[in-house]
Amino acid sequence: MRIKVCGLTRQRDADAAARLGADFCGFIFHPASPRSLTPQAAAAIGTAGMARVGVFVDQGVDEIIATMEVARLDFAQLHGAQSLACAERIGFSRVIRVLWPERYASRAELMAGMEAHAPACAWFLLEAGRGGGGSGRPQDWSRLVGLRSPRPWLLAGGLTPLNVASAVAACAPDGLDFNSGVEEAPGKKSPELLAAALAAASGASGEHI
Repeated sequence: MRIKVCGLTRQRDADAAARLGADFCGFIFHPASPRSLTPQAAAAIGTAGMARVGVFVDQGVDEIIATMEVARLDFAQLHGAQSLACAERIGFSRVIRVLWPERYASRAELMAGMEAHAPACAWFLLEAGRGGGGSGRPQDWSRLVGLRSPRPWLLAGGLTPLNVASAVAACAPDGLDFNSGVEEAPGKKSPELLAAALAAASGASGEHI
């Protein structure tokens, strides 16, 4: 079970995530988000061995690549309509492709969409809502039961200490993406909520995180 803590804006929160065993940390480069950072601000946050992920919504490939260099990013999480050519320039092994299951009328259509994107990404992130940035609300996990993904995938959308065990039990993702559900205010993580969420995820998966 891989853990990503997204929407980091403070060094103390990055330190807490690393101390608790998170694998990925996310920085948001979407100006409409209350968690948005400049590349320089993200670069100044140390992440103690966690893979550094940048969240991009509307940016083109040149801006994404420039931001990745300045912010010292390992992955680009693509939330917009960025093309396969964009992913190729970034490097397929450095792309996390976001998909929204609610956009698809059936499981077969979702899996077809995943197969289409699989050659151009290392991970999928399945998000609640129908597009754009994160919705901050849980999705219908029953739609994902038994999903056979061609790439490992992260479950996102309103995960909290209270619901993460149910989410893991329902759809058995390869990883989890925490953001607003472990915050005391937008962009400010609660160390208590974060610790509780990771403990619940560890118990539900039967793995030590």
